[in-house]
Amino acid sequence: MEKMVIEGGNPLRGNIRISGAKNAALPIMASCLLLKGTSRIQGIPELTDVKTLCEILINLGVKTERCKDHTLEITVQDDSNVTAPYELVRTMRASICVLGPLLGRRGAAKVSIPGGCSIGPRPIDLHIKGIKALGAEVEMKDGYVIATGKRLKGTTVYLGGVAGSSVLGTCNILMAAVLGEGRTIITNAACEPEVQDLANFLNKTGAKITGIGEKTMIIDGVDELHGTEYTIIPDRIEAGTLMIAGAVTGGRVVLQNIIPGHLTSVIDKLVEIGIDIQTRTISKGNSPGKNVYECIVESNGHFNPVNITALPYPGVPTDMQAQFTALLSIAKGVSSITEKVFPHRFVHVAELNRMGANIRNDDAVSIINGVPSLSGTTVMASDLRASASLVIAGLVAKGVTEIRRLYHIDRGYEKIEERLTSLGAKMWRERE
Repeated sequence: MEKMVIEGGNPLRGNIRISGAKNAALPIMASCLLLKGTSRIQGIPELTDVKTLCEILINLGVKTERCKDHTLEITVQDDSNVTAPYELVRTMRASICVLGPLLGRRGAAKVSIPGGCSIGPRPIDLHIKGIKALGAEVEMKDGYVIATGKRLKGTTVYLGGVAGSSVLGTCNILMAAVLGEGRTIITNAACEPEVQDLANFLNKTGAKITGIGEKTMIIDGVDELHGTEYTIIPDRIEAGTLMIAGAVTGGRVVLQNIIPGHLTSVIDKLVEIGIDIQTRTISKGNSPGKNVYECIVESNGHFNPVNITALPYPGVPTDMQAQFTALLSIAKGVSSITEKVFPHRFVHVAELNRMGANIRNDDAVSIINGVPSLSGTTVMASDLRASASLVIAGLVAKGVTEIRRLYHIDRGYEKIEERLTSLGAKMWRERE
């Protein structure tokens, strides 16, 4: 077991390139189960979640080969197996994204139901509702979702849930429908950039999907899909995390390979907090949305209190809530963060309070009384984004911070200590 050791108080300065989006990479990798031939996908980050999904795909008869420059080649070699077993699925809830493509291409799927999660309940009822609407027969048995349906039939599927649209639910229904018979209409579809990236990838393989980025998506089924080359979008959550890390230390960081339009709500709140953010076009692409940008984040270390509500896209992402909490813990005044997606996602608060923060929870709201400074201590990571918030707190805290259960952060941030060290942070890993 490893821990992260951070000596706080060092401003971050320099340039850093944003990795490919984990939450786009995983469903796109899973969608290759639908394809004939080889796909070559660029921008795949080196993360434990990606490694886990590769192991699941290999178990399902898929060859995965890592190439240089974060490129992954994926080829289906044997389509006889339809089971994603518990021992592989249990470590990552996103593994459920193989359900749709297995059913859509192989006519059957047996996928272990993902287990509990420290950020609160994350039911798969919308996934089940959607594939049933497409004509699949579904039963839950021995901890598995068992679904059959030789060729699914197009229909209208409503994906509204208590906390809004389901991102992975939308992805699963989209993947199940692309080889189906006739037209499928998904209403109240998730609009997140990662869902859009999956749809754009599938269209490049021969799918017919319209309404991308809108609440209503239309899928006209086709007979087959073929391998292609594709570059996934940059990771907006990593970008937002690094913006806050640079700002909280009073530094100046230049983020490269970024799409500012994916971060509008985050940037607006950071500017309101008092952080200077400038974006500029580095080069123009050959089609809309393909411009290359960089973003300059600069701060004097003084922050205004704000009120934030975590919402589905295009609102402030729930995956940025913990990082904002760390930043606002040293703002001058009282802030609040309301969580509308995962109301129980506040396990990081107790650890930040151990570092001297003054935060209290009232149901799905955190009330944050800013303090002059945080103090380094030993803290425990509870989930991926909580880990990021503790790193941010450690970067600005006085003294030394030790973060345990470090495996969480490796699920979503590639070589985080090496990359932050390149910007001037003093941090390293040690064996516990």
